[in-house]
Amino acid sequence: MMRFLTSLLVGATLLAAPVYAQNQPLRITIDEGIIEPLPLAVPNFVPDGVAATEYATQIARVVAADLTGSGLFREIPSSAYISQVTSFDAPVQFADWKAINAQALVTGSVSLSGDRLTVRFRLWDVFAGTELGSGLQFAGTTDGWRRMAHKVADAVYSRITGEGGYFDSRVVFVSESGPKDQRRKRLAIMDYDGANVQYLTDSSSIVLAPRFSPTGDRVLYTSYQGGFPRIHILDVGRVEQRVLQSQEGTMSFAPRFSPDGQTVLFSLAQGGNTDLYTMNIASGQSARLTSAPSIETAPSYSPDGSRIVFESDRSGTPQLYIMPASGGEAQRISFGQGRYGTPVWSPRGDLIAFTKQNKGRFHIGVMRTDGSEERLLTASFLDEGPTWSPNGRVIMFTRETQGADGRASLYSVDISGRNLRPVRTPDGGSDPTWSPLLQ
Repeated sequence: MMRFLTSLLVGATLLAAPVYAQNQPLRITIDEGIIEPLPLAVPNFVPDGVAATEYATQIARVVAADLTGSGLFREIPSSAYISQVTSFDAPVQFADWKAINAQALVTGSVSLSGDRLTVRFRLWDVFAGTELGSGLQFAGTTDGWRRMAHKVADAVYSRITGEGGYFDSRVVFVSESGPKDQRRKRLAIMDYDGANVQYLTDSSSIVLAPRFSPTGDRVLYTSYQGGFPRIHILDVGRVEQRVLQSQEGTMSFAPRFSPDGQTVLFSLAQGGNTDLYTMNIASGQSARLTSAPSIETAPSYSPDGSRIVFESDRSGTPQLYIMPASGGEAQRISFGQGRYGTPVWSPRGDLIAFTKQNKGRFHIGVMRTDGSEERLLTASFLDEGPTWSPNGRVIMFTRETQGADGRASLYSVDISGRNLRPVRTPDGGSDPTWSPLLQ
């Protein structure tokens, strides 16, 4: 009989118990329930030659950090190992791994030829004594060793959970340095876990609200270069930028790409009023979507591009509304106590993340697209600006500490409200935007 693992936490109250199914692979079913993370072992990968030793160790450590960082896995320390993996092709001593309660085992090897790395790995169901799929491999240059590790972790995560991974992705954010009254802000890009930070702009002007394109090669953001907010578009690979929206006598901000990457949705303030507009990137033609005497901002497309969720104070306080992508009648979806803002549609299409302010506290929350099943995931002095991981499982956001210096930092949290974690950056960080999985 094959051991079938219990469901992981997504709700908060349903009891979970082990389930057994014949001839079924090791699998974490992520629906509802509460259990301990899955115990797994990730021994250092086997180097093919002395030159590959350092990479073999580093890649295994990043794979383990990715998986345990998701909150769904618990790594068994190497000090508990009975068996040692010294050959990628040697038979696995399953009894030794069962004895330390490793339910999954990841083994791998790394070879080096010039500046080319090849990583092979296998995933084992320890209790069934079987390999989950045939051995896989990734190849690339030594500069990209971390990315190969993320790819391995994504493959393991997907095989066990049945969901897409999110480790081989990047985040653009606003890097903040200096005292609060003279804060310097510039765009930066990093791996999802805070590694490989690179700066995309200088600190000569304030930058806000970067947003990735659906293909991850371009970023929209708002810049105060020239004294007024204007929307810029930046090619990430070439670090080239241009002003996208610069109409005289107006202020444009809060941009967002359409799912096909051809249109920009944004807020435009002119004549004391703020409405939503779209602009075709190729032609520069724009269209007005709203004309209410209120502030409409922070728009976000549904994954299929048919609808828009946005923030409006037309009811007297900032609330969330949904309307057709072409404009038209808007339906309010937020009805809880407090003020709602910065809505972002999940890549899965089933949830909307938002910022909520109520009774002096800020929260990151999620709700269904009809406004039902609202759940608050965080609470602090200031939490704001959620962005979704590519698989819709994790939300990254800005948290600011209280006090005169008020440092902003990046955090992430699972959509269950579990696994709240800081994302390490060299300086302060705010306004994260998560890329799709890299190609």
